Amino acid sequence: MSIRSCRVAICDIDGVDHAVEVTASTLYEAVALGLVSLRGEDWVSAIPEGLNAVKVSVMNVPIEHSVRIQDFNAWLRREGGTPRERADRSRVREILRLNISPTR
Repeated sequence: MSIRSCRVAICDIDGVDHAVEVTASTLYEAVALGLVSLRGEDWVSAIPEGLNAVKVSVMNVPIEHSVRIQDFNAWLRREGGTPRERADRSRVREILRLNISPTR
């Protein structure tokens, strides 16, 4: 598992774009770290859920990803998968300080 520097960007409910740099080992970990960091800022209004996309750009490799919040939340609720997938979800839930039960 390699750790990458990433730029995480999202548009708030007022239509203002915000970005933060994080260090993460997975795409969803970068999303979680970015959301936690931006949600704590006074300049950032509420972040809408659903189809709002979080853009993740890997800094050391020119790659950009876009994840809809609803897909991110569905991934968090998912259960099963490989041991690595379960560990990744657990780590992201911990970052977000969430107690999300998997869907059944």
